[in-house]
Amino acid sequence: MIRRIFIALSLLLLTACQSIPEGVTPVTEFDEQRYLGKWYEIARLDHSFERDLSNVTAEYSLREDGGIRVLNRGYKAEDKEWSEAEGRAYFVGNRDTAHLEVSFFGPFFSSYVVFELGEEYDYAFVSGYNTDYLWLLARTPTVSDQVMADFLALAEEKGFNFNEIIFPVQQ
Repeated sequence: MIRRIFIALSLLLLTACQSIPEGVTPVTEFDEQRYLGKWYEIARLDHSFERDLSNVTAEYSLREDGGIRVLNRGYKAEDKEWSEAEGRAYFVGNRDTAHLEVSFFGPFFSSYVVFELGEEYDYAFVSGYNTDYLWLLARTPTVSDQVMADFLALAEEKGFNFNEIIFPVQQ
């Protein structure tokens, strides 16, 4: 009986971490080749694994196993050093739908959902499996006032904690 409960809870946790926040819809007709490359983090909801980092970037490249290599990098001024985390991502469903599962820690995966994307793949609004995780990424260290306004409006509309969004330094 305990084994069944453990298995059920494990499956529930794995499924929950691949879920999508209510009201958030992944981009369709997604072109992973165009998404690959370097992105700058313009805004995010703060969380422990990126706390106090500036100059944060994410770089995406193809893996031999068909997945996507994720290399996140940021500078921690207090320690005067760069921090890096390498992960792997895989599409949850079709490769043309921007819903992936990403892992930086062994067998544990979480959702990565691109729910808004610039026509030229110049900016992306990304969420995690719930409204505690939100990022604005761009191909350049800054975005236009219009992109920022759209991001903030959509974040509020979708139920993200609008007042907790931070804007890390990009130099």
